[in-house]
Order: sequence, then C-alpha cells, then structure tokens
Amino acid sequence: MGTRRRLALFALASFFFGGTFVAAKAGLDYFPPLLFVALRFDIAAVALLAYVGVSTARDELLPRSVGDIIGILATGVFVIGLSNALLFVGQQYVSSGVGSIIFSLNPILTPVFAMVFLANERLSTRGAVGMLIGLIGVALVVQVDPTNLLDGAALWKGVVFMGAVSGALGTVLIRWADTSLSSTVRTAWALPISSLLTHSLSDVSGESFAMISWTPTALIALAYVGLFAGALAYIAYFGLLDDVGPIHGNLVFYAVPIVATLGGSALLGESISPLTIAGFVTIFVGFAVLASESIVAELEHLYETRVKTVARVN
Repeated sequence: MGTRRRLALFALASFFFGGTFVAAKAGLDYFPPLLFVALRFDIAAVALLAYVGVSTARDELLPRSVGDIIGILATGVFVIGLSNALLFVGQQYVSSGVGSIIFSLNPILTPVFAMVFLANERLSTRGAVGMLIGLIGVALVVQVDPTNLLDGAALWKGVVFMGAVSGALGTVLIRWADTSLSSTVRTAWALPISSLLTHSLSDVSGESFAMISWTPTALIALAYVGLFAGALAYIAYFGLLDDVGPIHGNLVFYAVPIVATLGGSALLGESISPLTIAGFVTIFVGFAVLASESIVAELEHLYETRVKTVARVN
C-alpha cells in the first residue's frame, strides 16, 4: 500500500503541475505575472483552508513547535511563493522548452542542500544513475539546443533557475524542521504567506488589477492554476515529500514536461516529435530505476519481518 500511495501522489502532482505550464502560457497573455501568481495563491488558500477546516480535528490545526513554524515558512516563502514568482516572471522571456529544463534541475539541486541540512538524506549510486537518466529524458522532451541556452536571455534563464533553487532549498528545510503538522495543514497555513509575499512583490513592481483582461480564457487559466495546480497539487506534492523525502519527492519535476508537452499538443496545437516520445520513454526508465530502489528496500523490510516472525514462532 505504501508504494501504491506514493505512485498515486506522484502521478497526481505530476499531472496537476504539468498542466500549470499550459495554463500559464494561456494566462500570461491576460495577467501580469506576479499578480497572476498572487491570485492563484488567493484561490488555493481559500480552497485549502476550507478543506482542512471541515476535515481536520481542531487540535491538529495549530502549530505546536518551532519546527512547525519553520516548516510553514519554508513552504510559504521558498517552495510555493518565491519559486512560482520567479518561474512566472522568467517564463515571459524564456521559451517554454528551455524554461522547463531549467526548472527540472530541481531534483539535481535538492541533494546539494540535503548534504548540508540532512544527515540521513544521501543519494545512492542507483539514485544518481536514475536521476541522470531522467534528466537526459527531460532534455529529449524539450529538445534543448545548446545555442538557446547561451543567447541574450541569460538573465531571465537565471531567474527561472533561481526559482528551481528556491524550491529545492525549501523542500529540504521542511524535512530539516521535522514538523509535526500534516502536509495538508502545513500547506493551508503556508498559502496565505505565499499570497501576501507575491501580492507585495506585485505592488512593488507596479502591477495593478487594471492590467488584467478578464476573458473566459483568463478565468479558466486562473481557476486551473488556483484549484487544480494549486490546492490539489500541493496536497499531493507535500504528502509525497513527507512520505519519501525531498530527494525522491522532487522527481515529480522530471515527469512534469511529459504532461506539459501532451497538454500543449492537445490544447495548444503543439506537435509531438519522435524525439519527444523517446524522451518520455527515457524519463520512465529513469523513474523505474529510482522506484526500484524503494521497492527493493520495502521487500527487504518485509522479508526481514517475516524471518523474525518465523523465528519467534519456532
């Protein structure tokens, strides 16, 4: 059941986050970027606070330790707030393909921070091989041209990269904080912080509601990034992080380009090349290598438990 639950959370987080790129592509034509992100968090915060209000016992809603506070701040400021703000700002000036692969460096960055903050989180040889295979698959999916990575948009590529850095740092800090709150409750507390942060950044940058064009497409894009890629995606994603840790949990960013590419083909008319299909297969192989590590560990644990039980009976 543990493995099945993790795969379900992985699939949901990948699907909902992958759709973000399609919805953002459509929505940024009608919203200024930081205000778009802020409104996304407003919707997600209301939805998630309402959900935890009716589904969670009162004594489980309030932070009870310094670790809980740190976990909430790491989630609200780094994983959700700054990460998305930097991504949306940079994505205005960087192609979706290049932006996707830069942001997909999140799983590579996470072990770097884990080595500093988490004594028990280390990447095994098998894990390193799986992550490398997955990264190659991402490069195939977005069909990276090295010349595109070195053109005049280097500054905005750096902005997207800093979004990936923020997300990786935040997920490791959550694990380090050892919070006692459930992932859903922690996220419900964090989203208003993300909203306040991005609204403040939007105000400072001179954005205003007068810059928004309220069209049906804009409303659909906002509803998607707020509810599906917001509240529901965060429930799945942070639940996965709590279960498997930041190194393996952030592998969802390897699968996101698959969903984004398929969504772009279905909804925006973007073509899928044979090279893209090869990338999908490569990503699957990389994930299989990584997943096999946890499956083998679980089987070994079951075997050891069985042996101990038989020994006690005899």
